[in-house]
Amino acid sequence: MHETEPTADALVRRVRDFVRDEVIPVEIAEQGVLHRAHEDAHGAGAGSTGGADRGGGIDAGERALRRELQAAARAAGLLVPQLPPAWGGRGLGHLERAAVFEAAGYSLFGPIALNIAAPDEGNMHLLLEAASDEQRERWLRPLAAGDLHSAFAMTEPPPGAGSDPRALTTRAERVAGGWRITGEKWFITGAREAGLVICLARTSGEPGDAGGATMFLVAGGTPGMTVVRDVRTLDAGLYGGHSVVRFDGCLVPDSAVLGEVDRGFEAAQVRLAPARLTHCMRWLGLAARAHDLALAHVVDRRAFGSPIADLGLAQQHLADNEIDLAAARALVRETARVLDAAESPAAVAPGADLGAADPGAASSIAKTFVAEAVGRVVDRSMQLAGGQGVSEELLLARYWREVRPFRIYDGSSETHRWSIAKRAARLHRKGLRHDLAR
Repeated sequence: MHETEPTADALVRRVRDFVRDEVIPVEIAEQGVLHRAHEDAHGAGAGSTGGADRGGGIDAGERALRRELQAAARAAGLLVPQLPPAWGGRGLGHLERAAVFEAAGYSLFGPIALNIAAPDEGNMHLLLEAASDEQRERWLRPLAAGDLHSAFAMTEPPPGAGSDPRALTTRAERVAGGWRITGEKWFITGAREAGLVICLARTSGEPGDAGGATMFLVAGGTPGMTVVRDVRTLDAGLYGGHSVVRFDGCLVPDSAVLGEVDRGFEAAQVRLAPARLTHCMRWLGLAARAHDLALAHVVDRRAFGSPIADLGLAQQHLADNEIDLAAARALVRETARVLDAAESPAAVAPGADLGAADPGAASSIAKTFVAEAVGRVVDRSMQLAGGQGVSEELLLARYWREVRPFRIYDGSSETHRWSIAKRAARLHRKGLRHDLAR
């Protein structure tokens, strides 16, 4: 019995076919690289390439790659399936997205092709839920169409915001007709040539305070916003890479405020849990691909008189991969049900027992487990493939470089465990235990 509607199942099959036929050949040709870091901070000024860039924009080949992949997905009717039909999508709920996003994630380039890659996918969700009608028309419409890409600028160099967003130091000061933003952001994914940067800045209070943040919609090329340099990282599969972004008296109008002034931390929660879970969905697809590559190797490759797949220690790795994939998939889908229930209680199946599940806590648990399970699967797959696993003959080494940072991105495993443990202790003090309904 299928967990999703027949139309969603058919969509999954179409995505699988599209990724296999159109995307994977491109991924192999490009060795899974979507961004090559720029050398330094010297060169053209802000806005020189249509975004807030210094030192040049995105490589023309990378730009063309994104454009061509999205054109193919658009022609296949597969672009932004998570958005409502009014915005060009299919209105998929979280549970329906799980299988579709996993199928797209079977290639590193699948999510960018379907326009469901981070950070754009999370930013689209945020705009859909928190933006005004005018803001959605200005920003969500072109973002959904793939006419621009975006960034979410929260993280800062020490001692600023990171795993603890309350440490936010970037300031926005009210001036005549708008706001002046000053501060430095670090590790901002997709900032180079971004048409939209959603900047979280402090509008009241001091670093460490729980409130006082506001989100601003900053157009690419706005004077005073500059991509200073790229941050060189293990991964190269996120479009535009990761950058240091400086706001030096960047002026934005009042209409740039997203949501309410001083309520930015609360508004960011709209994006947080769904974005964590869609990360899990996409990376789960890549882990399944790694496992398939390892299986193809050990079934065909012989050693000590038999196929490697028949040897005991190899079988342990294969079995453990299957277990991790199945457990991660089940946890993703259960968390998707929790998110669907929180957004549309009336849509929950009769008799479904979700207790008082909290979407934030559920997504923390899923993100922590899936990030580590995906890492284990890819690592075992590299081991099973031997020398080919760590070479460029297969893409397994590239996949490992892509999934290892997932244990840090969107909150480190340690931060999530701290939050999960605090919640467990708090509920226990209230008398809520695992043998009682929550």
